[in-house]
Amino acid sequence: MDDEKSYQAEIDELRAEVDRLRSEKNVVEGAWNRTLLARHEQRPYTLDYVERMFEGFSEIHGDRRFADDATMVAGMARFHGLPVMVIGQQKGRDLKQRQHRNFGCAQPEGYRKALRAMKLAEKFSRPIITFVDTPGAYPSIGAEERGQAEAIAYNLREMARLRVPVLVSVIGEGGSGGALGIAVGNYIAMMENAIYTVISPEGCSAILWKDQDHVVDAAAALKLTAQDLLAFGFIDEIILEPPGGAHINYDAAASALDASLKPALDFLLRLGAADLCEQRYQKFRRMGAVQAC
Repeated sequence: MDDEKSYQAEIDELRAEVDRLRSEKNVVEGAWNRTLLARHEQRPYTLDYVERMFEGFSEIHGDRRFADDATMVAGMARFHGLPVMVIGQQKGRDLKQRQHRNFGCAQPEGYRKALRAMKLAEKFSRPIITFVDTPGAYPSIGAEERGQAEAIAYNLREMARLRVPVLVSVIGEGGSGGALGIAVGNYIAMMENAIYTVISPEGCSAILWKDQDHVVDAAAALKLTAQDLLAFGFIDEIILEPPGGAHINYDAAASALDASLKPALDFLLRLGAADLCEQRYQKFRRMGAVQAC
């Protein structure tokens, strides 16, 4: 009888270990699978959401300094009848469009155009709604020569000071400073299968493992999923996607995002300009804070 109990205990212990390993495997593979979904070529982009969620969108072009960056889309529109400013990063569907949109990677003029639009919104007391979807800022010599880092840093400072509500939606890839350049907001929502990370899994694998064979492990270690970021307090809400992903049903994905942005905007509109700035400041001050044991 004792041998039978001992045998059963060993079996239970092995099953528990198998369950633990399976859980870890799901966590590791899950992060990479969500990364692939965030990059899906049929995933809805900024203009797909604009078409379904806003009325009377009128696009703004140029940064009034150098050029018009097609990656960064900005314009005035109406959201449930309320005038707002819409800003987002736009990718392309085919090679020609992708080249035109810099593969979703904005250049300095893109960030300066975004800030110009934000300042217009502040001048006319219009809430700002941004859509984040970029692998990162455009990595070219020309972009660096024209002040890529300075343009992003300037946006961060100025967005923190905006006296109107700023609502941010991470709809696909949220890549490093390229994403953060339009993501300093009072409310940050993230699509269920979107990612938000300081570096891509490929870049992380290259740095830590010196190869591209560990992208799955890197994705898990980066804690880049919406579930991870909500747990850390970096985002305010996860927007559930249609079964299979947002690329399966654009209308359902846009409807889910719309249903979350509207009450968030209604709440923020009740705050004064000083309160909006303070709430945004405190929100980002809390990010990354840890308590020593």
